[in-house]
Amino acid sequence: LEMTEAPRAAIVERCREAGERRILVTHGTDTMIETARALADSLATIGDKTIVLTGAMVPYAFGSSDGLFNLGSALSFVQVLPAGVYVAMNGRCFEWNRVRKNRQTGIFEETPS
Repeated sequence: LEMTEAPRAAIVERCREAGERRILVTHGTDTMIETARALADSLATIGDKTIVLTGAMVPYAFGSSDGLFNLGSALSFVQVLPAGVYVAMNGRCFEWNRVRKNRQTGIFEETPS
């Protein structure tokens, strides 16, 4: 909730500087799409990389978090997807610009094209 442009720019810069071609970013779900957008907007300078963002709808501190499941799924997705920016949640992977957080149902879902 407190993510601002400065830390978002730092994430973009770290992805740009990274020698790895496949990058996984754990992120809070409320502002994940905005960070994915910033990464996608910077792909020309970041290079030919696959970047997957993931997080948890239920915080780990609450005991029955979905975070570990989402992390495991994201680790699989980042290894096989082509270059681009993606969001991995609920066992699914979405292109960054084709997903939204549905606060009523508690899931990320694909947006209509």
